[in-house]
Amino acid sequence: MLIDRTSLSKTVDAVSAVHFSGGVLAAGERLQVAQWIAGRQGVDGSYADTFAGFPIERSKGIALFTGERITSASARHILGEEASRALRMLRVRDRRVTQALDAADEGLMRCLARAAADPRHRNPGLFCCGKCSVGLWRNLLSGGLDRCEERLQRGAAHLRSVRDGRQGWQAYPFWYTVLALGDMDTPEAKAELRYAAPALERTAARKTPAATFARRRHELAVRTLSRL
Repeated sequence: MLIDRTSLSKTVDAVSAVHFSGGVLAAGERLQVAQWIAGRQGVDGSYADTFAGFPIERSKGIALFTGERITSASARHILGEEASRALRMLRVRDRRVTQALDAADEGLMRCLARAAADPRHRNPGLFCCGKCSVGLWRNLLSGGLDRCEERLQRGAAHLRSVRDGRQGWQAYPFWYTVLALGDMDTPEAKAELRYAAPALERTAARKTPAATFARRRHELAVRTLSRL
């Protein structure tokens, strides 16, 4: 059962895990999960009218698919982006789900429009911070929002300016960023993955871990290196 009725983030994580492993869900299960996620749209605690986590998720934060811990407004925002992505991956034809996803898109587009109006924000591929920018990219990669190609290209290009000299990026969660970059087919994304390759190689060389997040990171390292 994919639905965790006490946690939106864990439910979204379960959907992402099926997609990551190449699994296939039955149509009935996809519909059930999609309707449950859609029911979290616009309720108290949602970010920009997207999908709200439960009180403990809003107070304690959430774990990203790659294991990094995110709290506060960033957690609310990223959960909204990731829930939108999960609904797109579930691919159900249901009016309630479509309406919830449309409302979430509209809320996020209002945020992007406000950001674009600020003269300090000249890059449409970035959100308020590194971790939230990656959440935006993940939603864009699933087919959400607008100006997808431009936002992804310019977002990935920005990473060069925030390299930390240790195969990572300042203010960007390493594994979550690698996860998004691996789904981008642009020269800018490939350049950043080549920069990160030594760190990926160290992880890939280790024995496959048993712990869930460590195992995902190991698999992500192996997959990413195979594509470079």
